[in-house]
Amino acid sequence: MTDQPARDRALPAAGGVLDARPELGGARSTPAFGLPDGAASGLPAGLGSTRIGRRTFAWGSRTFVMGILNITPDSFSGDGLLASADPLRAAADLAATMAEAGADFLDVGGESSRPGHAAVSVEDELARVVPVIRAVRAALPEMPISVDTTKPAVAAAAIDAGADLVNDVWGVADDDSLTRLAAERRLPIVLMHNRAEARYTTLLPEIVADLQRAIERALRAGVAWENILVDPGFGFGKTAEHNLALLRDLASLAILGRPILLGTSRKSTLGRVLDLPADQRLEATLATTALAIASGVDIVRVHDVRENVRAARIADAVVRGAWPGEADRPSEADRPNEAG
Repeated sequence: MTDQPARDRALPAAGGVLDARPELGGARSTPAFGLPDGAASGLPAGLGSTRIGRRTFAWGSRTFVMGILNITPDSFSGDGLLASADPLRAAADLAATMAEAGADFLDVGGESSRPGHAAVSVEDELARVVPVIRAVRAALPEMPISVDTTKPAVAAAAIDAGADLVNDVWGVADDDSLTRLAAERRLPIVLMHNRAEARYTTLLPEIVADLQRAIERALRAGVAWENILVDPGFGFGKTAEHNLALLRDLASLAILGRPILLGTSRKSTLGRVLDLPADQRLEATLATTALAIASGVDIVRVHDVRENVRAARIADAVVRGAWPGEADRPSEADRPNEAG
């Protein structure tokens, strides 16, 4: 008699119990599923890339910065360009300044989204937005331009004037007019989370679920998968406490599998924490930019482009190992002999 374990001596040499007990080495009796024909794996994968205007954005390579052009008289942040003597010139000058400072996109909006804002008619919003987009497109032909609107007529006219991306602040609403327009024009769209009231039972799961439904609705409308971006809607339909909780758990949005845009710039939650007005919230914005990048955000939408570009480059170097360009990466021989 050999020293074969009693358990193994009790098992047939082949078939029988081994077939029925995969934990003992069998497998033939264990059912398995294969993917249906044409089905995607459903497993996590890279975000790929998206063509926006004349540029292709490789998601995950670095964080991109979207500069804000508010063509309004009543922006919460005090930067509404309609208050200037020549709004069109002011917008063109600001666009050029943002481009020089490193903006990757420009986001043009003609209606304030702050609480209590005055509603704007389609005609007025068209008169505000379309000339600016046309002027910026002529001056900066390579710059991707986004139109921030909830009105399909405004979005369509903006696209005709040169806009490359639709930014829908009600991307989770049942009305799919903007997603259908994006599908027809074969353009990317940002689907932002929003609610009329800040009512939640489980904040983050509900944000994720609402955005997932919006993604599925956009796909049904014909928007290509690679043309869908998401925004968790910091400051929209959320209390200050909700907004801070959202920032703490931004990484959970990765489950959606789409690039994430975040707009915290100068918002009231930052002012509430620090008890500061909108024009003194730069440092708070920079802190949220760095934290967002550490959580995997792909685009930050900001007023102060130069400062946020610099913060993003440092955060990218730490989080992603991404230098502004491989040619800028110092060799060992080039590095100064200093601590840090």
